[in-house]
Amino acid sequence: MSYDVVVCGAGVAGLAAACALGRLGRRVLLVDKQERVRPVAKGEVFQPGALAILHEWGVALRLEAAGALRLGKLVARDAEGRAQMALDYARLPVQRNWLLAHDYPAILEALAKSLPDNVEFCRGELVTGLIFTGGRVTGVRIGDDVVEAALVVAADGVSSRLRREAGIEIRRDDYPHRLVALELHDAPEVEPDFSAYVTPRGLRLRYPLPAGRIRLYAQTGAHEMRGLNAGGLDRWATDLVRETPALAPLEASIRTHLAARQLLPVPRFLAPSLAVPGLALVGESGHTVHPMAAQGMNSAIADAHELATMLRQGGSLAPAAVDHALARYSAARRENLAHIGRTSHNAARMITDLSWVGRFAGRRALRGTGGNDRIRYTVMHTMSGLGVHPLTPLDRLHQLGLLPDPRARRLPSWA
Repeated sequence: MSYDVVVCGAGVAGLAAACALGRLGRRVLLVDKQERVRPVAKGEVFQPGALAILHEWGVALRLEAAGALRLGKLVARDAEGRAQMALDYARLPVQRNWLLAHDYPAILEALAKSLPDNVEFCRGELVTGLIFTGGRVTGVRIGDDVVEAALVVAADGVSSRLRREAGIEIRRDDYPHRLVALELHDAPEVEPDFSAYVTPRGLRLRYPLPAGRIRLYAQTGAHEMRGLNAGGLDRWATDLVRETPALAPLEASIRTHLAARQLLPVPRFLAPSLAVPGLALVGESGHTVHPMAAQGMNSAIADAHELATMLRQGGSLAPAAVDHALARYSAARRENLAHIGRTSHNAARMITDLSWVGRFAGRRALRGTGGNDRIRYTVMHTMSGLGVHPLTPLDRLHQLGLLPDPRARRLPSWA
């Protein structure tokens, strides 16, 4: 069997890659080892930059038709619910200046329905290894079959076997906490925003989902939930609401749905390269960040778009042309992803770092950002995926309140 492209993994990254590369007119095989989509709390909020790409592919309209919710703001609040910093997306000078929320299975379905006819999608098929010819990836093994391809795309997640087989080693850093994910039903309506609560025990994050549901994440110690019986879970819920009074209206629903919780590790890494000859990494096979910043799924979509752009500019699937496009893809995306990683990490530390120094500096930086129009707009513009504008060391001093900012009430000069 022979294809122009084989995409391994049909999460958001793999589906996006198949959609983007299929739109180039290439014959694409998309394979996934799972026979059906599993309902997980993962990748549920799109930023404006990703929405522009999804609109081009026809995915955004499918999501809105399926009930996706527009969220106008990303807000950091104190435990009582008072806003400490608000990123108002309506201020962005783009057509789709909002966040869009839907659950993971619905997002995958919208992407799958938008695949071009020249994409062949096979579920329940396990890629068992890569094929190398002269040191270059030239295909994959699927069961006992060999499938040749001009390009292989690894979209097989954080623990990517294909990444390791291609010889790309990563340094993975795990945050010293986990996230408990709950899907709440029959709960009181909440504001249509993406709200992160700053509490003595770290992050609590909530946003609405379609059909009156609410997604709630709660930071917890690495081993805090281990072995808890019904009584222990009940005490955990009591402590959660006591430490975050703003969540009190959701308490009954939290208790009802706590048994169906998901406990998620929180890693971060950026691969030293996103490509080797004949193979590209997209999505979590190549990078991951703290989910608080709502960047992972959006970065995966940008990966797919950038990869297709480089291949289109190359104009050929000859090995030399493909490998040149892959080198350009890796360089361009790594530069962008490195900045996104720093921004996401700094944003997460403001709320999740429970050390004395972390609490003091993080909370102070949060208030400083919230009170500075210029810095707040810069952070929002970067997080929205509309372009990278790094904060300077001087900006950091302004954030911490160590130096007054005479430009605090003005938008950045580039805005």
